[in-house]
Amino acid sequence: MRSLRQRLHDTIFQHDEPAERAFDVVVIVAIMLSVLVVMLDSVAAISARYGRALYAAEWFFTILFTVEYLLRLWTAKRPLAYARSFYGIVDLLSVLPTWLSIVFPPGRFLVVLRALRVLRVFRILKLAEYVEQGAVLSAALRASRYKITVFVTTVITVTIIVGSLMYLIEGPASGFTSIPQSVYWAIVTLTTVGYGDVAPASPLGKALAATLMIMGYGIIAVPTGIVTLELDRASRAQAPRRECPGCGVTRHDADATFCKHCGTEL
Repeated sequence: MRSLRQRLHDTIFQHDEPAERAFDVVVIVAIMLSVLVVMLDSVAAISARYGRALYAAEWFFTILFTVEYLLRLWTAKRPLAYARSFYGIVDLLSVLPTWLSIVFPPGRFLVVLRALRVLRVFRILKLAEYVEQGAVLSAALRASRYKITVFVTTVITVTIIVGSLMYLIEGPASGFTSIPQSVYWAIVTLTTVGYGDVAPASPLGKALAATLMIMGYGIIAVPTGIVTLELDRASRAQAPRRECPGCGVTRHDADATFCKHCGTEL
């Protein structure tokens, strides 16, 4: 017979049995509702009318997630490793602000309390733990981090150069009062956001802006392609390798029914 701690560990950390999946569903629903409570509480009209109900709901979810966090610490094989992990820190951040709000008195700490209340939206990060393909996405992001770093560095370099040129071309008369302001304009233009608060007026400035806009469309596709390629590689790496009984080849698509080399049914 397994101990209560072992049974709770499987229920909390595993996702295979019906009871384990039911626990996951309850936690997911609680996360979504608690985040909804935080969002509604930030609306002045709703908070003024339903403040007490939202306050009670917030404490209900705080106590619920606190119990869950303590159970995870108790049942984890390595409690300290869990507490220092990404999900352990997220679990702690999801309950800590509400408990800390008891300690801080009103008055000059009100600004701090508002910041602590906003931190409760960290609960939404707990949902990542229940996404089955999260491991594949994490592997793809880790594999592409160097390429993404080089790409971001290149983009930063381009925006600094173009921003500096635009500062020299337009100057304060067109709103380009400094190089940082011009770099801000370059970032907004390159990402195709286009706020319009700063815009070139001279023909040369407009030509440079048009070049940067066209460049932006091409640049946006680069990180998407990098991550997509790594996602495909990570998916193939984690997919079970099925060996063809006819020729012994193992590289098959996940949805393949027949071997693409000899035609034998898999």
